[in-house]
Amino acid sequence: MPAFQDHVIVDVPLEEAFAFASNVENATKVMKHILKVEKLTEGPTGVGTTYKETRAIRGREASAVITFIDFVPNERYSVQSEVQGLETIYHYTFKREGDRTHIRFSCDINASTLTMKFIKPMFTKIIKKEDGNHLQEMKKAIENK
Repeated sequence: MPAFQDHVIVDVPLEEAFAFASNVENATKVMKHILKVEKLTEGPTGVGTTYKETRAIRGREASAVITFIDFVPNERYSVQSEVQGLETIYHYTFKREGDRTHIRFSCDINASTLTMKFIKPMFTKIIKKEDGNHLQEMKKAIENK
């Protein structure tokens, strides 16, 4: 079961919505706590593409490597990051609805160490607070480009 999820309908064609959303460098336009994003791999985005994301979490800077683990153009993608035994996976799916696009998002959070299993509820709450409404912000950014 996802830690949290959301969906939104954006008033742009599917290809435009997918292109914006799957460009991780646009995260700084969508989430104010994302300070910078750097692409670490060469070539077009696809499975295995990695980025380094730096964000402010409770007043501190934290960086994580984000990896595309699924990528089907104009249909879906998933990105994964793992820090000290805590894995976060964001899944996005896209569906054409006439001239608009329905975007669905879900977040999975997995703990692989005993310590992280104890920390997971607090971490989930923090991530949900910071990223829980990012689709609403993404909608604004896509429609106001």
